[in-house]
Amino acid sequence: MAIEPYRRLLRLPGVRALLLVGLLARVPSTATGMALTLHVVNGLGLGFGKAGLVTMASTIGMAVGSPLSGRFVDRHGLRPVLTITTVAQAAFWASAWALPFPALVAAAALAGLLGLPVFSVIRQCLAALVPVEQRRLGFSLDSMLVELSYMVGPALAVAGVTTFGSGPTLAVIAVGMTGSGVALIVLNPPTRSAEELEALAVKTPRRQWLTPGFVALLGTTAAATFVLTATELSLVGTMEHAGQTQWVGLAVGIWCLYSLLGGFVYGGLSRGFSPLLLIAAMGALTVPVGLAGGDWWWLILALLPAGVLCAPALSSTVDTVSRWVPAGARGEAMGFHGTALLIGGASSAPIAGAIIDAHGPAWAFVVAGLAGVAMVVVALPFWRRRAAQTGARAAEGVEARRSVPPSDAGDVAPLLETSS
Repeated sequence: MAIEPYRRLLRLPGVRALLLVGLLARVPSTATGMALTLHVVNGLGLGFGKAGLVTMASTIGMAVGSPLSGRFVDRHGLRPVLTITTVAQAAFWASAWALPFPALVAAAALAGLLGLPVFSVIRQCLAALVPVEQRRLGFSLDSMLVELSYMVGPALAVAGVTTFGSGPTLAVIAVGMTGSGVALIVLNPPTRSAEELEALAVKTPRRQWLTPGFVALLGTTAAATFVLTATELSLVGTMEHAGQTQWVGLAVGIWCLYSLLGGFVYGGLSRGFSPLLLIAAMGALTVPVGLAGGDWWWLILALLPAGVLCAPALSSTVDTVSRWVPAGARGEAMGFHGTALLIGGASSAPIAGAIIDAHGPAWAFVVAGLAGVAMVVVALPFWRRRAAQTGARAAEGVEARRSVPPSDAGDVAPLLETSS
């Protein structure tokens, strides 16, 4: 696969700095869930059930806050939102170690609501910096960097808590979250391109982009993280039942490498594929993984076909959001996308865990894969309806241009482009 397209992408003004800051800023964000869990279990001695309550409170807060912060970015700009959320994160993580459990649950929910919108902001700004024809490449590279951050962040949280204790680890996360927010404030990447800023004279109502088709896209996005979270739990469960837990870290790392490879190849292709196709294929290829048995090397080999589709499936959903939603609402739309990712992962964990406990991890692979395929089947009619409506509007626009005298065409064209 030629690396030249990636070189051209990184030569675009601002892209290299944005991706580098995004990679570093996401590491403390990916460490937060593991750090909170281990703090409750080890630091407070309350067990995994209570830790799950704290994580759930934080997740609910983030699910609600993600589209809200995106909407505020659209209306008021990036720096005010980053300033408020950075202060909120610094206050929570600097004091979390001293909070009693009831206060920790409430504070975690508030901190989630005022979460630093690193993931959605990076994607929103990347869409502004990268031309439409290179966005699939850009989002593929960004998806690979997200994989790297998830490989590093939780591992650092585990190492920190086991070596230094939960208090110092939470303090380091406070420094990391503050540094991430300050770095983004200083960088202040554009949230819209110059052309998009000119087009903002005409406001786009939410009903124009928050359609059943867009909701279907969010549903398939949630389905993707449902499959991925259930796959991870099933992988761990399979290896635990086989007495091979010492290889779990290596197995998960190899699985992440599959995703990195798939994202790299997908970004370099001459054309992309529908998220529905990629997510359905990932789900279908996950179903037979449980047949590999307990030997971890066979399990990892069986994960290869679905694994290489992880990054392409997720990056294709981001690319579709950037194409479907007008620039003036892109922050809110990316926030909804982030909420869909959270919902898929959060709903998958208890369902997959219950299946593993009742029927074994092999059935969790089956249910996860079939759930992904089923969500795509549900979304398909709405997807087709949106495509038909878009095609009809485009045809109407062409017909309108033909019917307008040449002297007036320049007045009508912007209205047609905005409405499409």
